[in-house]
Amino acid sequence: MLVPPATRDQSIGALLVDSGKLTAAQAEAVLRHAREVGVRFGDAAVALGFVTPIDVQHALALQFDYPYLAPHDRAINKEVVAAFAPFSPAVEALRALRTQLMLRWFGAEAPHKALALVSAQRAEGRSYLAANLAVVFSQLGERTLLIDADLRNPRQHLLFNLNSRSGLSALLSGRGDGGAVQRIPGLVDLSVLPAGAIPPNPQELLGRSGFARLLDELGQRFDVILLDTSAAALGADFQGVTTVTGGALLVTRRNVTRAGDALAVSERVGAGARAVGAVLNEH
Repeated sequence: MLVPPATRDQSIGALLVDSGKLTAAQAEAVLRHAREVGVRFGDAAVALGFVTPIDVQHALALQFDYPYLAPHDRAINKEVVAAFAPFSPAVEALRALRTQLMLRWFGAEAPHKALALVSAQRAEGRSYLAANLAVVFSQLGERTLLIDADLRNPRQHLLFNLNSRSGLSALLSGRGDGGAVQRIPGLVDLSVLPAGAIPPNPQELLGRSGFARLLDELGQRFDVILLDTSAAALGADFQGVTTVTGGALLVTRRNVTRAGDALAVSERVGAGARAVGAVLNEH
């Protein structure tokens, strides 16, 4: 559900009624109880058993323009934990990483718009981290675009339940249009450009000059652009991405990534871009 502009001016009670969590009669009972006991509306509603603490947190998030999805929402995959549990320790860690990236890359003296996420092998959590980082950047109010530039084993369309018939591969081959970029309902500042059809020549597509032009055009519409890439072990596709973004975040996984592999990827990134940092992922 998209949040209307007036939401932040509504009371918690109005938000709970509008979302169907409270009836008008229940809201009146909550108001009476809140006055009698001297507690806030949300606390009174929970005490009377009409709503859960999660319902109240969700209403507060809408009121403060901090969108996230209700736990039962099936709009996107549960792996995108930042969209469902923004107050969890895992998402606090993601916000800390977001802060570091704002300081070191996006909010630097010469701010950049795009950053690639790279890893040595598959199954090291790169796509998971890209998806969740995109969510927390959007929750900051940054117009955020997540691009699935893994044209070999794309996952972002699965994580966000998107139609992948048209995507990056079509745009790079001159067969797509702006409609390939899809808004994510309920997360108002987040959009995703899926990979689209898997092409026979991913490395060549990403190495074309049209890729740089596309990122420049998208940079006029978005504040932050994150790009998921294919694993370095599968080829040099990721270098075509990092050369255009100018920067990369290396994703490693505890007890999975070999130190030598991580070092090799970092050196390959450094040949044409800046290694902004590395993340040790436990997911």
